[in-house]
Amino acid sequence: MGFIVPEDLYYTKDHEWAQVDENIVTVGITEFAQDSLGEVVYVELPEEGAKVTQNESFGVIESVKAASDLYSPVSGTVIEVNNVLMDNPSILNDDPMNEGWLVRIEMDTEKELANLMRAPDYKKLINEAK
Repeated sequence: MGFIVPEDLYYTKDHEWAQVDENIVTVGITEFAQDSLGEVVYVELPEEGAKVTQNESFGVIESVKAASDLYSPVSGTVIEVNNVLMDNPSILNDDPMNEGWLVRIEMDTEKELANLMRAPDYKKLINEAK
């Protein structure tokens, strides 16, 4: 199966995507992550105002197969949470790259973006994982 890997996003080795708009970063899981997890049944996300640190867990996603930590691509403050996922986590099964976004973070520094992968490197990572 070919996974959509938009060129304008950043990616983590843990299969989160990050869309950067000035200093606001929208975070979600990639199609590859969703496919690997299977049917998502539960999501635990931080509250608005919570501080997050790059590469540290900020939540949990559970599927019928497994539970996995969610890792923050950047350090900063959570300014918005996709609360719709709390009642309807199946959105992640259908649209993890758009409607299934998880949180929006006001990042502390753009320098951390250098620690993330761009699309070509992420494509290599998931091709090696298959």
